[in-house]
Amino acid sequence: MDSLPLFHRIEGQPVIVLGEGAMAEPKRRLVGRAGGKVFADLQEGIDKGARLAFIAHQDAAMCEDDAIRARCAGLLVNVVDRPDLCDFTTPSILDRDPVLVAVGTGGASATLAKQLRLRLEALLPGDLGDLARRLHAMRQRIRGRWPTMVARRQALDAALAPGAPLDPLTVGASDRVEAWLAGDVTTDPIGLYSIDLSSSDPDDLTVRQMRLLGQADAILHDPAIPSSLLDRARADAARYPLPHDGPVPEGLVIMLRLL
Repeated sequence: MDSLPLFHRIEGQPVIVLGEGAMAEPKRRLVGRAGGKVFADLQEGIDKGARLAFIAHQDAAMCEDDAIRARCAGLLVNVVDRPDLCDFTTPSILDRDPVLVAVGTGGASATLAKQLRLRLEALLPGDLGDLARRLHAMRQRIRGRWPTMVARRQALDAALAPGAPLDPLTVGASDRVEAWLAGDVTTDPIGLYSIDLSSSDPDDLTVRQMRLLGQADAILHDPAIPSSLLDRARADAARYPLPHDGPVPEGLVIMLRLL
């Protein structure tokens, strides 16, 4: 990755949007949709404590000048259609509030991001946000049943897996949360599992291997395995090159070897 995706909270906060017409107006709508207060004057926005600036002048020189002024004032800057002048880019957004899926290409192709988002729109049910809110409302009961973080993650991973009671790609999953929490819950096993790979290409991973990597708490791996494959694991999973004789975290541990 050459960009770090972040969700920036701007509700009630000042955001600068400079410019007029077809390039600036969508940015104003986007800021308003997220609850931000739009300021069309650079200095006024700076004085109000803005942290973000969208610049969309028709004149390229004006864009460059205002980008420098905003950046010198400590703001993060997005110059529309000028990725070389951007501190951040805006993704194509799939909204299932509070679930947001952001598809970005680092400014390479907004149309590609849009088309990917449209494909995902067809996959994610309209009530997905209800599932997120229901799980949030049940968090104390979930903590009560599974006191440790590892146990909670294992239980939720199992419940949200394809075909499981809370599968997020099925309609009505939020209505099943109560029954899931009250019933018998099968979690993924905790322990050490070995995966022997015949290829270092991430695309050759099986569905089961992808699932285990995505759920693992720690990875013991052959040093020859490339980072492109290790990156298919959870970002917060601990990684230990083999041979490893020290302690490893509790939970699901994957030993990954390249044959």
